Amino acid sequence: VQLVESGGGMVQPGGSLRLSCAASGFTFSSSAMRWYRQPPGKEREFVAVISTNGEGTNYKDSVKGRFTVSRDNAKNTLYLQMNSLKPEDTALYYCATINGHRGQGTQVTVSS
Repeated sequence: VQLVESGGGMVQPGGSLRLSCAASGFTFSSSAMRWYRQPPGKEREFVAVISTNGEGTNYKDSVKGRFTVSRDNAKNTLYLQMNSLKPEDTALYYCATINGHRGQGTQVTVSS
């Protein structure tokens, strides 16, 4: 199993970023997927989950209405569109399978 995140960076409050997670080594279309984040000095937080066909999603309360998780099973890729970013969204973001495999993560920093 290999998961490689990309798309992080530094952005001002109110800005947007789109994270991607390229998956390989397993049947991506058969696996529900999650996004997590770990803010500096804090524990890991659940961010979002998406079902195998993309029709079912769920989010951490604080990101509802701002973040959108999606997937392209033909490209074996998971996405996280993040809008209206806030400083408290600053964290290392990573994708994970339901079985617990995870990538190395991509850093998101929201600062003016």
